[in-house]
Amino acid sequence: MESTTPGQVSLLTRATPGQYLGVHAILDYGDPKAEFAVLRRSCGLFPLGWRSKVAVTGKDRVRWLHNMVTNNVRDLPLNRGNYNFVLNAQGRILGDMYIYNRGESLVIDTDHSQVEPLLTAMKRFIIMDKVEMSVAPVTAFAICGPKAADTLKASGTDTSGMEPLEVRDGGDEHAFVRGPENKPGWYEWWLPIKKEGMTAIRIAPGEDAQYVGTQALEWWRIARGIPQYGVDIRDRDLPQETGQMQALNFTKGCYIGQEIVERIRSRGQVHRKFTGFEFHDGLAEAGKYESDGRVLAEITSATTIPAAHGEKNIGLGYVRREAVVGTADVDLKGHKARLVDLPFAI
Repeated sequence: MESTTPGQVSLLTRATPGQYLGVHAILDYGDPKAEFAVLRRSCGLFPLGWRSKVAVTGKDRVRWLHNMVTNNVRDLPLNRGNYNFVLNAQGRILGDMYIYNRGESLVIDTDHSQVEPLLTAMKRFIIMDKVEMSVAPVTAFAICGPKAADTLKASGTDTSGMEPLEVRDGGDEHAFVRGPENKPGWYEWWLPIKKEGMTAIRIAPGEDAQYVGTQALEWWRIARGIPQYGVDIRDRDLPQETGQMQALNFTKGCYIGQEIVERIRSRGQVHRKFTGFEFHDGLAEAGKYESDGRVLAEITSATTIPAAHGEKNIGLGYVRREAVVGTADVDLKGHKARLVDLPFAI
């Protein structure tokens, strides 16, 4: 690993350390608003310390995991992935993950905070199956923004032709991954733990690529309308309520919770839907908001973002479908909010 440069030392002296999704992280490098602008206009660099990889091996791995999750794992092409929920028997969401077919193994990519509860829940269903699950010694580093592909190409990494959730193997035991469709301009490197830092050396910060902290990433996540498990998606929520239909496959056959998912599909809709909120008169707090004795809406994430044309107060959450038929505005205890299709225009 190369020695730290004077520029990197200066960057670290400006960094604000803290916690993000249960792990130590850099919240910002002195100016989160400028870092958010980097994500919008060029590209940001950041470690993914809050993500973990779980290797699923054994001769029954494909059949077993296919029957555990909501998407089609059995027919995943080599080095391709998809988004999944793990449900309980009542159809409630126990966790979310991306699953990749890596040939000799299936790799689960999820938040570090979800690993232990998901492994505990899923391993209970390994009975006579030849399946093993183990946390992989892998770290990840990401680059995100409209100029990410150009920056990568200039550094010797060609992303041309890569599909969303495609994995390409690189030299020196690392893999390169394109993000999902709802994360445009998002790419990741997966590296063995012993080689952490290699990616940061390959892509040096410059005019178009700069380090960003988790505050800017959280603004970007909310602006893109991407729900966070444990915040916007909880174990009381049903899959169709979240609007993440890319996690569901309706022709794959049986899996835990499938009966509830199919029953909801056959009836046409759920009573709540995941949506964006734009607040006109100040930021509303996260929580439930009632009207006529019933829950009208629930705000799960709310923030003020430094958008291109001034600050915007926005949020993510759920609204009762029948309460907003024919209107795009709701009153949340005095806070006027407009319902917004995701992602937000920033």
